[in-house]
Amino acid sequence: MKNIVVLGSTGSIGRSTLSVVAEHPGLFRVVGLAARRNHDLLLRQVRDFSPEVVAVFDGEAARTVKAGCRVPVLDGPEGLEEVARHPGADIVISAIEGSAGLAPTLAALGAGKTVGLANKETLVIAGAVVRRAAREHGARILPVDSEHSAVFQCLEGGGREHLRRIVLTASGGPFVHKSAGELREVTPEEALRHPSWSMGRKITVDSATLMNKGLEVIEAHHLFDLGPERIGVVVHPQSIVHSLVEFVDGSLLAQLSVPDMRGAIAYALSYPQRLDGVIERLDLAEVGTLSFHEPDTERFPCLAYAYEALRAGGTMPAVLNAANEVAVEAFLQGRLAFTDIPVVIRQSMGEHTAARADDLEAVLEAHRWAAGRALELVGTASSSQGRTRARR
Repeated sequence: MKNIVVLGSTGSIGRSTLSVVAEHPGLFRVVGLAARRNHDLLLRQVRDFSPEVVAVFDGEAARTVKAGCRVPVLDGPEGLEEVARHPGADIVISAIEGSAGLAPTLAALGAGKTVGLANKETLVIAGAVVRRAAREHGARILPVDSEHSAVFQCLEGGGREHLRRIVLTASGGPFVHKSAGELREVTPEEALRHPSWSMGRKITVDSATLMNKGLEVIEAHHLFDLGPERIGVVVHPQSIVHSLVEFVDGSLLAQLSVPDMRGAIAYALSYPQRLDGVIERLDLAEVGTLSFHEPDTERFPCLAYAYEALRAGGTMPAVLNAANEVAVEAFLQGRLAFTDIPVVIRQSMGEHTAARADDLEAVLEAHRWAAGRALELVGTASSSQGRTRARR
């Protein structure tokens, strides 16, 4: 029996994780849950899984949860970190969205836990710090993103010593066929209609801009210790092939399945074993055609900016991430055009000189600076957008 802590239990990955746990009650037991503010769902999860401890980031939501259950309830960022360090946990699923996932993930690694990492921003912001924490404390990171899980599975079967490169697949998002002019008029509601995956709001917009794939490139660099020239991206709208690895002899191994995150989650939870019947079986004859094409970084420049940040190294990926978080939130609030998301990111990166990223405080300071600067740029873009509408 493995004891599980789920950070971000009310989000998409968290809910899928608990679905896998519920289907295998003899294999897994939930000992800790953590969420941001969705107290109604969290209370239901407490009733269903009887954890030993719960953490809620939002203070008001924490008070509601405390009043609704008998389980110890912690609050604030310190509460999340304490749950992440739970002494009885065998694996911690890190699925808190965005930069907020960094501190609790570091707490889990500092306690020597195996971390099932679904929060890519943790490695994007502070990859060197996170990798050092894992080494120093004997912790292990298992990928939960479907693309990185696919690479991990292929390398398990193929052998790292003969690897030439890896290729991450991207669905292309809902706007793969839109022109540059059409992208300017995209609404948040349209951006949130992903054609293949059911995900949180921020990651769904990241998928539409291809930033999600850019963040995954940086994550792959840290997970598999590969330079940017050995990490490729190809658009694959069917989302059946989750990633490929290419070996020195020219052969390729790919991991295929229906687009269901429970497959990658279950592999991390049960590793090195596999669970039976976790997701629907793939019928290739029914799928019929699998297509692939190169990403268009002129219409979707965020992917190119991520590669640029990775090559620059140091604190530049943290700046990329912070500017993106601010810009995406502004877009979702209707304060920024879809096509201005990469503009804010580009300008924030252009104003930053990358510094060493092996010190956590330096990384966090760069992240704070970029978030503040991006807010200023959003304000400028919003004012310009308002004047344009007025002239119309």
